[in-house]
Order: sequence, then structure tokens, then C-alpha cells
Amino acid sequence: MNSPVFQATTRVITPLLLSFSLFMLLRGHDQPGGGFIGGLLAVTAFALYALAFDARSARRLLGVSPRLLTAVGLSLAAVSGVPALWWGEPFMRGLWLPLALPSELKLGTVLLFDVGVYLTVLGSVLLTLLTLSEE
Repeated sequence: MNSPVFQATTRVITPLLLSFSLFMLLRGHDQPGGGFIGGLLAVTAFALYALAFDARSARRLLGVSPRLLTAVGLSLAAVSGVPALWWGEPFMRGLWLPLALPSELKLGTVLLFDVGVYLTVLGSVLLTLLTLSEE
């Protein structure tokens, strides 16, 4: 689309969608939400940008290869289960660091897993969408 109104609106909505996707990611390890829905919200932001401009512009905005995001995300999700084995717990058992943060955010393997899912969803869905839109 080559609509100036749509492009201007997209420039405003994209950062809001990305911010909300990060909020959902960080909120999700204790409450509904998490890496999957956060990743889908981020995909929505980039898909909207690709519609308003083009797929090449969306790839530039992303800044990294969607394949790399997928690989890093899968690696993080898999590695998040290893610390439990070190402590004699079952693989993928949630462990948290004993840090008192000023917010309700708890740092631990569950958050690491959610970040891995977020990056995997973002990378794999964007790879599909952007590749199809470039064809």
C-alpha cells in the first residue's frame, strides 16, 4: 500500500505494539501471557509495517535475520532447562534467582524459556510472512 495515512499511522502503532509485546513477555511467566503471545504481537507490528511499506523495509526495521532469531530462540528455550539438571531437579523445572527486584519481575529459567519462545515465534512467523510477501 502506498497510503500516506496508513504509513503515518503505522509509524505510531509499531512502537506501541512492540512495547506491549515486551510487556506481555515479561508479565507472562507468572500470569497469562508470555513468550508466545508476546511474539505474536511483535510479529503483528512487523507485518503491519510490511503492509504499509514493503517486506524489505520490515526486514531493515527488524535488523537481524529471522532465521537467526529462530535459532537463538530455540537455543535459549532448550538451555533454560539445563540449570535444573545441575541442581538435581527434572529437566525444565523452574528455578529463580534469589534477587529482590523493585518490581514483581522474577528472574529465572522460566523467564529465559519465555524469551526463547518469544524469539522463536517472532523469527519463524516473520520468516514465513516476509518470504511469502517478497515472492
